[in-house]
Amino acid sequence: MKTATANKATRGHRLNLRATERQARLIRTGAATRGVSVTDFILESACLQAEQALADQREFVVTPRQWQELVAALDRPARANPNLTALFSNPRGDRRPGEP
Repeated sequence: MKTATANKATRGHRLNLRATERQARLIRTGAATRGVSVTDFILESACLQAEQALADQREFVVTPRQWQELVAALDRPARANPNLTALFSNPRGDRRPGEP
């Protein structure tokens, strides 16, 4: 994984934030404990959180039983849906059948 400190020379964007005194002290202490700058500490922490938030939108954890149910549903033949058939038959696609 690429860390926030990997591209110091290419940093060109500025982010501003406000923190309480307690938060600022905690961040400075955490950075000092790790031996990195406050900027590197904040960027690495924020990037990790962002990656986790995005991964939560792409990855789903299911039990083996749930997985089997999903696979079975995907393997079943599709059922005809008259409303979808009518919608895709309409060249404009913006009105339901029978609407002006």
